[in-house]
Amino acid sequence: MKLHEYQSKRIFAKYGVPIPNGDVATTPAEAHEIAKRLGGPVVIKSQVLVGGRGKAGGIKVAKDAKQAEELARQILGMTIKDIPVEKVLVDEAADIKEEIYLGIVIDRAQRTPVIIASAAGGVEIEEVAKTNPEAIIRLPVDLERGLLDYQARDLAFELGLRRDFIGQFVQIVKGLYQAFVDTDASLAEINPLVVTGQERLLGVDGKIVLDDNALFRHPELAELRDIQEEAPAEREARRAGLSYVKLDGEIGCMVNGAGLAMATMDIIKHYGGEPANFLDVGGGAKAEKVTAALRIILSDPKVKAVLFNIFGGITRCDEVARGILAALEEVKTDVPMVARLVGTNEEEGRRILAEANFPSATSLGEAAQKAVALAKGA
Repeated sequence: MKLHEYQSKRIFAKYGVPIPNGDVATTPAEAHEIAKRLGGPVVIKSQVLVGGRGKAGGIKVAKDAKQAEELARQILGMTIKDIPVEKVLVDEAADIKEEIYLGIVIDRAQRTPVIIASAAGGVEIEEVAKTNPEAIIRLPVDLERGLLDYQARDLAFELGLRRDFIGQFVQIVKGLYQAFVDTDASLAEINPLVVTGQERLLGVDGKIVLDDNALFRHPELAELRDIQEEAPAEREARRAGLSYVKLDGEIGCMVNGAGLAMATMDIIKHYGGEPANFLDVGGGAKAEKVTAALRIILSDPKVKAVLFNIFGGITRCDEVARGILAALEEVKTDVPMVARLVGTNEEEGRRILAEANFPSATSLGEAAQKAVALAKGA
């Protein structure tokens, strides 16, 4: 679950990370009032959960409240990567002298949080990682000991910060780390952390990505979810308890189990097709869950065929078969489909499908070949 910039920065501020004064506006008039209250130049920043806001014209600097209102009017209602801008953050403009990238992610190989920093960072950190990887500093953090003061100081010196900024930096990086841990985040970053003309470090942009699996521990964070930023299919999948990721292919996939779903997508590509989605209905999927999953798959206009690959353990193949037929009663479609059901009650599941003249296959390879052929109109 992604948080908006203003939400992320407010969390950072609770942990001692300095951020610009500012507030959120949903109308040009509100932007005017906020800018008037702040006084001086302000930055109007679109609040959408995608990158590239600046290049799309979603971040602009206003010299006064009147111009802030005009720019907010331009930005509110524009679309950035197909997402409409419904609110803007109005922040005090910072006098930026230097930019630093500072972030924390989970290193799954080391099984620990890793702080990533670069003095050559800022908004183009991805390009730095490609062209100048030695400029990226990585600091693994021991979960039991946490981030120690000397590690934070060493990181500051490695970034080339002057001694005047060491104390500020230690406070910021330790605050960022604690926010990362306390929110069960998978990513927390300040991009950029800037050195201002007033000799201060300031987090002018921020981002937090939360681990959905830990949200039950954080109901107050779960309430921050912006459902307007989600695609309708992803929203429906979350409500139905399905793991769903939309892709760009033409063969819809419904599978039980993440590993099996990955293998299914691989074999589709092996036989010359492209998967349209990752969709895991999970273990013990009942008919109503299968119905919801099929509705989501068929909502994608690019889908030209659907492949069901069910390995029945906890999940019963006969229950899945009934779910498929029930879904087709609700969602009328002429998209061709093929199913491979193996495991618990597979004979009953195949019988149910055969009586309904629904195509099936005995092996995954056969099912994938049939799905690819169907998608190509064969």
